Amino acid sequence: MKVILNADVKGQGKKGQLVNVSDGYARNFLFPKNLAVPANAQSLNELKNRDEAAKYHLDMEKKAAEEAAAKINGKTVNVTARAGQNGKLFGSVTSKEVAEALKAQHGVEVDKRKVVMDDAKAFGEYPAEVKFAQGVSAKITVSVCE
Repeated sequence: MKVILNADVKGQGKKGQLVNVSDGYARNFLFPKNLAVPANAQSLNELKNRDEAAKYHLDMEKKAAEEAAAKINGKTVNVTARAGQNGKLFGSVTSKEVAEALKAQHGVEVDKRKVVMDDAKAFGEYPAEVKFAQGVSAKITVSVCE
């Protein structure tokens, strides 16, 4: 009997999958616990629509990420920091400060965990990469100045 799983079932499959199980297993275990529904025309159509909606949302997220990446790709982000006499910074410039500067200077809101860079411990320019959804990334330059 073909069924569509409503939840992950160990040994059978993941939620939303169409699987073939024995009649007794479906009637006595999956259906009473609401772990699956029979694969009739209506439920197959709902599954197809749900998959198409998920694909559409992923495409929209990727498009938005590509637009944001194109907006900042190759740009320079200026970050100010305090330093001692020999030009060495008090602390370092982290990805959190770079994310805040990106929002302030270019209007692109980025999570600090998406900014990949080495901590800047002195004045100068440092390369950084901002990773967006689905493998979309942008390379930026972080300029640390007084």
